[in-house]
Amino acid sequence: MNILEEIAARTRERVAEAKRLCPDPREALSGREILRRRDQVGGVNTFGAFPFEAALKKKGLSFICEVKKASPSKGLIAQDFPYVDIARDYENAGADAISCLTEPFWFQGKNQYLTEIRRAVDIPLLRKDFTVDEYMIREAQAIGAQAILLICAILDPVELKDYRQMADDLGLSAVVEAHGEEEIAMAVRAGARIIGVNNRNLKDFTVDIENAGRLRDLVPEGTLFISESGVKSRADIVAAEEMQADAVLVGETMMRSKDKAKTLMDLSGRPPKVKICGLMTREDVEIVNRLGADYAGFVFANTRHKILHQRAAELKRLLNPDIPAVGVFVDAPKEEVIGLLNEGTIDLAQLHGNETNEEIKQIRRATGKKVIKAVLVRSGEDLKLTYPAADYLLYDAGKGDGKRFDWNLLKRTSGQPFFLAGGLNADNVREGIKTFHPYAVDVSSSVEDEDCSKNEEACQSFIEAVRKPGAK
Repeated sequence: MNILEEIAARTRERVAEAKRLCPDPREALSGREILRRRDQVGGVNTFGAFPFEAALKKKGLSFICEVKKASPSKGLIAQDFPYVDIARDYENAGADAISCLTEPFWFQGKNQYLTEIRRAVDIPLLRKDFTVDEYMIREAQAIGAQAILLICAILDPVELKDYRQMADDLGLSAVVEAHGEEEIAMAVRAGARIIGVNNRNLKDFTVDIENAGRLRDLVPEGTLFISESGVKSRADIVAAEEMQADAVLVGETMMRSKDKAKTLMDLSGRPPKVKICGLMTREDVEIVNRLGADYAGFVFANTRHKILHQRAAELKRLLNPDIPAVGVFVDAPKEEVIGLLNEGTIDLAQLHGNETNEEIKQIRRATGKKVIKAVLVRSGEDLKLTYPAADYLLYDAGKGDGKRFDWNLLKRTSGQPFFLAGGLNADNVREGIKTFHPYAVDVSSSVEDEDCSKNEEACQSFIEAVRKPGAK
């Protein structure tokens, strides 16, 4: 008996015991109950029609990042396993979906991990387990998954087709995993809409990173294709892009990374996101829309860019809905921040004052929205400040004064995804990107005229400098 057969056999024993203890897994906390709880605090509804597939259909290569504590081939991967924090880091770093291991023996997973991650993130979740019974499909829905894994090597053709159809009926996507030509054909006959080719042979756990490329042409046009396992370098990603894969699943490389935003950026080759801050007029918003910035900033603090709540709400209605609006505050009452987030005037809060980690938690709990915590870098001591409740940090020289801090101080970051701000312009932003690998760059004063209105030519030059090939 090979390792995969051992895992499948033990999984059948596990399912038999689960059936005895809880014949209907839907009696446990369901994904819909989780969703209702999130909606009560303004959470994003990710339980639309097959959201996992939607994440893979976006333009460019999608990244599925894996949360796992151990594996049969590598043993214990993460002694310290803050699985919710890891999942949030993945989402904040730009992952398109998350794969969560729930197999308890070889991978040391738990259903609880997936359920708690579901409450914490808004991107879709693949329940990574060895599906050998219909019970596990109903269980996956109950614990909050949007997709399940069906492995051809442990299912017969009838089971594979029936399980895929059952997943479909329950609103779950099915990733049908194959390792060779016969299994690809089996997946196609079963009506798979997503086929994943595992570069790891699950019978002996050897890795052949070229396996997906050899089988790519056997997958019908219109079927989503995932290259799974063994991804360690940018070259592996380039190979996936060249074979026109829709997604890659990255496990150990991301799990072992201490700076997940930098690792994902290095793998993907994606440039940092661009935030243009201090929008005040309709013309400013139109510039941001035309140029396709990634974030737009409204400043509610007492600076020369200050905007009133009502005016910001009017401008938000003109903003491209794909561009999140960030509200910038300095020691504002948290009720003000929470109100603007829940009203939809802004999508994220950026806090530049003396806000505490506990206050950040309160804002996140009350809104379900993300928070950026600014760290004003004046000395090395400032970089010792930690805000684990924040989704992102923002390193800046001051409160929107357009000055650059001493970059020599920023030798070591906390590992949280961060925005780089303060005195950036089209001439120096590439240096900042190459030196620090920020998740995003934030610009305001250097792309505007003396009256604080945005200058389209300056904004365009800045964005082109960030996104130009070789900027990393």
